[in-house]
Amino acid sequence: MNNGSVDVVGQEPTESSPFYLQILKVLYSPHKVFREVGKEPKYLVPILILIFFIFSSALFGYVILSKSYVEETYPKVDLLAGQFDVWTSNATLWTSSPNANISVGFKDFVNGSYYDNSSLEFSARNTSNIHMKLVDVGPINCSSPEGFKNVSLRVKFVDPETLPSYASIYLYSGEDSKYFHYDLTGDLLNCMVGAWNNLTIPLADKNWVSHDGDWSNITGLDLKFGWPKDSNIRVLIDGIFFRGLFENQIRGDPTGYLFIVSLLSILQFFIKWFAITGLIYILSNMLGARMVWKPISVSVGLVLFTLFIQNVINAAVATSTLPNTYYPLEYFGGTITEKAAAATRIDEQILLFSTIANYIQLAVFMWITILCMIATRSLTGLSWTKSAIAGVIASFVAFMLGLFIGI
Repeated sequence: MNNGSVDVVGQEPTESSPFYLQILKVLYSPHKVFREVGKEPKYLVPILILIFFIFSSALFGYVILSKSYVEETYPKVDLLAGQFDVWTSNATLWTSSPNANISVGFKDFVNGSYYDNSSLEFSARNTSNIHMKLVDVGPINCSSPEGFKNVSLRVKFVDPETLPSYASIYLYSGEDSKYFHYDLTGDLLNCMVGAWNNLTIPLADKNWVSHDGDWSNITGLDLKFGWPKDSNIRVLIDGIFFRGLFENQIRGDPTGYLFIVSLLSILQFFIKWFAITGLIYILSNMLGARMVWKPISVSVGLVLFTLFIQNVINAAVATSTLPNTYYPLEYFGGTITEKAAAATRIDEQILLFSTIANYIQLAVFMWITILCMIATRSLTGLSWTKSAIAGVIASFVAFMLGLFIGI
């Protein structure tokens, strides 16, 4: 043993193949290539495989994301910047009835990641109606096919203890004299007093009455609620979004995606590489072998060429069964119940793709395990039983570590 090489007892001298042929030979002649690596290990081989893996990961991810559409909202939500439903967290954006009070409440709100920890409260005493008007927004494009398709809001009727007898929503186009009107009364039939109700209203359809409004230029919104007789009124509003427009993020600017997927690919490769190498090294020495780090490290790098094969098969086969998938607002920012329901619907849509990809992953895991066992046997001369122990434990631990980290 010298210069980072290892002599395997009982093996005849072998002539080393060019490093690029070693990558291919691990697929059809692993015994021979691992013996070659034992004589002359070169880190250039796993580095080249890492580059292949990064490109294949980018390809696989690109195909998936090219079929993934995320619901856009206005106002836009940016969780990293701490920007949530800005319209219902700032009372100064609104006006209301002359005798009404507007305040931001922090005790009663919709509990979802797209919603700030607050809601707007509109209250008035001894009156039968109340309105709440949002102005100077947008302009918002709600015209087909590139505009928003729906407007949604959460509303909670606290007082009086009956639902409004009539309700309306107005959308303005620059001036108060130019607007669309929609009768909300029928939408309240399934609502409850004292609970958060979710109203989603289609835009630009026949149920809207136009008064010189322009769907491509929405600049304000007004909600009006009325009851049969005077009473104390208290209404909470949260989470107003124009929505229904699904966009494919990767087709705009893929640079950010390619950067992120490259980093994740490097992390995944190095975690598996070092975990498997380290465990085989430790276990082989515990089982009586004289293991050198570099040969087993290069050999494990060769084994991970199977991850490149997995990505290529997934990109070519598994994704052919993947339909265009639409991720609604509720999937990312809804309540716990809404998130779970949205996730269940999407899981059902991509079930065939997920099943095929999982079987491919299982097959590659078994392939990696067998190659690790062969590499241990070829480099150490340990019995097949001991080599199997080292190979199975190392690959299983690396697999579980990847699942735990989420890569």
